[in-house]
Amino acid sequence: MDFVTKLPRTSSGHDIIWVIVDRLTNSAHFLPMREDYKMDRLVILYLNKIVTRHDVPISIISDHDSWFTSRFWQSMQETLGTR
Repeated sequence: MDFVTKLPRTSSGHDIIWVIVDRLTNSAHFLPMREDYKMDRLVILYLNKIVTRHDVPISIISDHDSWFTSRFWQSMQETLGTR
């Protein structure tokens, strides 16, 4: 999981690409998003675009700090009602 940032803004307002690689299937997903998306919006995007196709992951590998990964998992659990 990584973010390509500081891209020119598209006509729909997107300026970031969220890159998610599924190591099991060797598939990559490129999700357009905006810099101002909050964590809950990222989780909804992730659930709608990734989990619906591949199920809930066992682990997430990210080059972001542990705070981001922890907050992402916490927000996902809250959204799924498993917290």
